[in-house]
Amino acid sequence: MELKTARRMSYVKASEIREILKITERPEVISFAGGLPAPELFPVRDMMEAVSRVLERDGRKALQYSATEGVSPLRRWIARRMNERLGTSFEEDSVLITHGSQQALDLSGKVFLDEGDVVLCESPTYLAAISAFKAYGCSFVEVPCDDEGMVLDKLELLLEKYRNAKLIYVIPDFQNPTGRTWSLERRKQLALLSARFAVPVIEDNPYGELRFEGAFLPAAASFDTEGTILCTGTFSKILCPGYRIGWIAGNADIIRKFVLVKQGTDLQCNTLAQMEIAEYLASNDLDAHIETIRSVYKKRRDVLLRTMEREFPEGVSFTKPEGGLFAWVTLPSYIDARILLKKCLEENVAFVPGGPFFPNGGNENTFRVNYSNMPEEKIEEGITRMGRILQSFIR
Repeated sequence: MELKTARRMSYVKASEIREILKITERPEVISFAGGLPAPELFPVRDMMEAVSRVLERDGRKALQYSATEGVSPLRRWIARRMNERLGTSFEEDSVLITHGSQQALDLSGKVFLDEGDVVLCESPTYLAAISAFKAYGCSFVEVPCDDEGMVLDKLELLLEKYRNAKLIYVIPDFQNPTGRTWSLERRKQLALLSARFAVPVIEDNPYGELRFEGAFLPAAASFDTEGTILCTGTFSKILCPGYRIGWIAGNADIIRKFVLVKQGTDLQCNTLAQMEIAEYLASNDLDAHIETIRSVYKKRRDVLLRTMEREFPEGVSFTKPEGGLFAWVTLPSYIDARILLKKCLEENVAFVPGGPFFPNGGNENTFRVNYSNMPEEKIEEGITRMGRILQSFIR
């Protein structure tokens, strides 16, 4: 018997990345597909000690329900860190703990989007954000981008055209999927446009701490004078993803609305996980840990770019990210990355085709590669295989 489901289920599709990752679980596959951190860098011993201290000192509290907003020490740490690193001015009450930044995106859809509303986003944009927002029946308008980020003259025109625009979604630092970073001036302009048109911005920042070179840039939210920009963040890329602890920060009145919808979703995030992370942060040098991550990822990025320069045929271009986890490859227009992927999988190499990162389709001659999860020798071997296969596609 077929049961009737909500209309929103027609908008929900399986994640292409998750489907590809099922294939890449085979040990012989060299995978550039997922955005997986390097597991050998997880601070297992330090977390074991943090767990032990929390349970010995506050076990009954750690195993109990806690506030929807999250545990206070962790929220205070997040607000302070964002203010120091991103130039914001958040308080503890400005921060809501979420199940990874992905839940923050889903809650943003619940808070802001009605069926038929428009989301303005970078072109391309984060695939899982498309999935999160699409469930609420919105449509997407893609804003053109260049090497400095979203082209804000185009954004302004689109804001004037689409009066039902309810949300602007951006990833200014080491964007997923392209690896590009917004200029300082574009961040300032975004804050001005958001305030002028009264359209909120979700500034997604899972990768900002992972800068390999160049100066750290303030968040667009640091230029927000009207409380229209909300920032997401996560411990998944700087500590470990298995805890699924992230956050969203913004104007305290708006965050209270997020608290209300989270209460209808899961009541709260894992108390023990939050307290363990807070204990780790109080007892360990997070900056030293992040520096180790940066050093490893920079080496892997360098090997990736150097090998692509050597092995990829003329006519294939790619971004050169200053940080983060990803680079973006553009093929000649006549090459379909999905067909290329099939050939690469035959040689036990995987990546993510670029088409799904464009919410309105097209651009099948692109793909994303991740460099954080594979050791250097496998990166070189995998890209060499990919380059050999690409040669056979070039006319």
